Amino acid sequence: MAYSIEIHRAARKQMLAIPRNIQLEIARSIDSLANNPRPMGYRRLRGVELFRLRIGRYRVIYAINDKARKLTVVKIAPRREDTYQGR
Repeated sequence: MAYSIEIHRAARKQMLAIPRNIQLEIARSIDSLANNPRPMGYRRLRGVELFRLRIGRYRVIYAINDKARKLTVVKIAPRREDTYQGR
């Protein structure tokens, strides 16, 4: 059974600031998380129950709720020091 995907409002706004061709690549990657929320290359962030997926120079930060079979995207941002701050 696939996971449902929720994208926070802030993450949607961040996505709109990204060039269109990269938006499509990120959208495909997020959609694939429904079938496999822990794909090759994902990482758990230290000290929190969040995960990150690298898509080119962008990062998708998300939470997984296995009991509810739900995945929540909280942030989409280019890789910089502040990408992981203010989750």
